[in-house]
Amino acid sequence: MEKYIDSFIIYLHNVKKMSQNTELSYRRDLKKVVDYLNEQGVSDIKKVTATNLTGYVMYLEKNNFSAATISRNIASLKAFYHYLLKEGIVDADVAEELKAPKIEKKIPEILSMDEVVRLLEQPSGESSKDIRDKAMLELLYATGIRVTELITLKTEDVNLNMGYISCKDANKERVIPFGNEAKKALTKYLGGTREAMLVDPNSEYLFANCSGQPMSRQGFWKLIKYYAKKAGINADITPHTLRHSFAAHLVENGADLRSVQEMLGHSDISTTQIYAHMNHSHIKEVYAKAHPRG
Repeated sequence: MEKYIDSFIIYLHNVKKMSQNTELSYRRDLKKVVDYLNEQGVSDIKKVTATNLTGYVMYLEKNNFSAATISRNIASLKAFYHYLLKEGIVDADVAEELKAPKIEKKIPEILSMDEVVRLLEQPSGESSKDIRDKAMLELLYATGIRVTELITLKTEDVNLNMGYISCKDANKERVIPFGNEAKKALTKYLGGTREAMLVDPNSEYLFANCSGQPMSRQGFWKLIKYYAKKAGINADITPHTLRHSFAAHLVENGADLRSVQEMLGHSDISTTQIYAHMNHSHIKEVYAKAHPRG
């Protein structure tokens, strides 16, 4: 079955123009299905039945995988079988009737405005690392982009004069403005620090790690954890926390949902509406308690 997964991933890359992370996610999900089917004695793709796949979903549920993980696995299976059917590899789509569990939308964790300020103020030195870290944190909070989008930004994606970045994916491009603090931090970083950090002077990527290579997700995750601890923030902060905080603070301060949806790159506004549904009084309470001028 692995050869069909390989050809499916090539199809996603060449035809669907999926990101590398999406391709890796599909491959990882489908490899787990193959391992399960092999244990059940099913190794021929044409002999897989709807009952086999339903059994796999039940196996995930029995082993307490989250609803989100199960839904993602089902989505991977549906996309895979749609491809197999289209290519004539199978005669029927046995994944068609799989039903994803209902996912309860959790209220996202956000930082108070005071916590955000404390976090952004942590890299305050003049070392190359401090200047780079300041630029990354300021840009992340100023735009609400995903960490993958942050670390894959290229210098050509940044318009310092006009104060915006361009984020591109397989289907669309979105333009996101940023404010003066992010502009100052980026200007300082691009004023010689970036070039000094790079191993390859021809690199097109905006941010480099301390070895001069493009910044990784894991590297940035460690970076934000370090500064959160340094800022005395007790919440289990991740790069996505700043994305949530960006959106929640915009909505709290009167931004319309359609604009926030566009900046976040949500295809469905219902995803964005969770920020409007957040307990308004709770946000006020957090702000009043934590903000020095609350």
